[in-house]
Amino acid sequence: MTAPHTSERILSTSVLVIGTGGAGLRASIELAQQGVQVLAVGKRRKHDAHTTLAAGGMNAALATMDHEDTWQQHAADTLRESYFLADPAIVETVAQGAARAIAELEEWGMPFAREEDGRISQRFFGAHTYRRTAYAGDYTGLELQRTLMRRAAALQVQIIDTIYITRLLVADGTIFGAYGFDIVDGTPVQIHADAVILAAGGHTRIWRHTSSRRDENTGDTFRLAALAGARIRDAELVQFHPSGLLEPDDAAGTLVSEAARGEGGILTNALGERYMERYDPERMELSTRDRVALASFTEIAEGRGTEKGGVYLDVSHLPRERILQQLPRVYRTLIDLQMLDITTTKMEIAPTAHYSMGGVWVAADDHSTGVDGLYAIGEASSGLHGANRLGGNSLIELLVYGRITGEHAAAYVAARTEVRRDPAAVELARQEMTALLRDGGDESARRLQRAVRDLMSEHAGVVRTEQGLRAGLESLAVLEERAQHVTAHPDIAGFDDLAHAFDLLGSLLAARATLECALERRETRGCHNRADFPETDVTLQGNFVWSPSGGVSFEPLAPAPESFRALAEAGVDDSVAGKLVE
Repeated sequence: MTAPHTSERILSTSVLVIGTGGAGLRASIELAQQGVQVLAVGKRRKHDAHTTLAAGGMNAALATMDHEDTWQQHAADTLRESYFLADPAIVETVAQGAARAIAELEEWGMPFAREEDGRISQRFFGAHTYRRTAYAGDYTGLELQRTLMRRAAALQVQIIDTIYITRLLVADGTIFGAYGFDIVDGTPVQIHADAVILAAGGHTRIWRHTSSRRDENTGDTFRLAALAGARIRDAELVQFHPSGLLEPDDAAGTLVSEAARGEGGILTNALGERYMERYDPERMELSTRDRVALASFTEIAEGRGTEKGGVYLDVSHLPRERILQQLPRVYRTLIDLQMLDITTTKMEIAPTAHYSMGGVWVAADDHSTGVDGLYAIGEASSGLHGANRLGGNSLIELLVYGRITGEHAAAYVAARTEVRRDPAAVELARQEMTALLRDGGDESARRLQRAVRDLMSEHAGVVRTEQGLRAGLESLAVLEERAQHVTAHPDIAGFDDLAHAFDLLGSLLAARATLECALERRETRGCHNRADFPETDVTLQGNFVWSPSGGVSFEPLAPAPESFRALAEAGVDDSVAGKLVE
């Protein structure tokens, strides 16, 4: 076995940002603009962060297309679509800060789609009252990542995208840095920092079918935050996208954009029935994500799915030229992965875990976590999306809170007069890594990761029951025990195996948080479907919060301000005329 370097690499910075996607970059940019030393680290190459996969766009009430739009209506649509589980203060902050975020991107060269007179184009997404989604073709996330990377480079932000953070370092309830290793050569890395911003994504990789790639969204931030003393909110609230591919196996869950349905794609079961007639006869395939995902799941569960456990999405009746023009990414993806021509052949799909609407508990004003010096932003955080994310809100959220949290972190480190470092915290992180590299364990991290994903898909997928969730917890306890016997085996290609071992630990903690919170939410609301509790319970209009030592507790939500509460509670036009799906 290749041993890690015995000498640790010690780095020092004012603020450490963990994650080099859109959220981490935006926070790093803000810190650099404020003149604060910042180091951004990540376990994935920065040009290929999860942000690059976002296709649809980002929301802001610019009123370039529909002059009646306001930030209050954006907030109302967000709150209503969350099934009233979003934190109203976070909703208000994002809706009010959205226009400024778009203006900053314009200044930094983001190539937004524009009308002939130069206005930024805005289009409908499902559940929006007005056209407010700004976009750049169907590559909005990729263009956003490129824009932020250019700005970060101009500010000379230091980015190291080969460092895996395994533990946050805490003394007396206050952050003093982080511990990890270099994925390429295994060198242990100790980073001294006066504040840390977590921006390393969510936990959707713990399901069998997921739109996340193999080494992203494995629950890292859940574990880092929870072991540092923070709490996890809404772990059970996970958005399942209606259309993920079933094959090939190593790409199971890869998204087929909802634009395929928006352009006129038809969903059928194995019997050839256009089954959305049973679930939403008015909107059919243009219904909301949670309803289409539930419909497809039900068809499969009741035996009307394909032999592989899917349903069909067909666009082959559309003109070939239209498909190539409007769905180029979908066309190319199916050719690349399956050698399937969507202009002639239907696609086999199934619901896929897509977005963590829960995450680290954060305060609305600054996204602090309750641990001094620790913040969380982007999909790592919680509070905006509730039980169903409004399409187009994730990208704008990371921009708004990337700026705000960067500002607060800058003020925090400027005011910090002394730092205490605890050698015991460093030694605990060091020993944890050493133990995983020690020979003797007979368990494979990758094999156990697959077992976690199978468990979560079976017991905590689109539809849950108490019996299934309890069975899931029993199986999880067995996997947690087996995980104590994992040994990582680095090879000449690098220390990916050690990264997989820590991914597993994050996944196990995230799975436990999800199962325990899902068990307590005894209702059906948005993405959370309890077959044994099919109705919404008004007494559960609040958040379930989890920690390793304290288990699950319930926190009621404050009422929304009158400025948008009445709008959220008012009737809404559910028609789909001219609208894209979510």
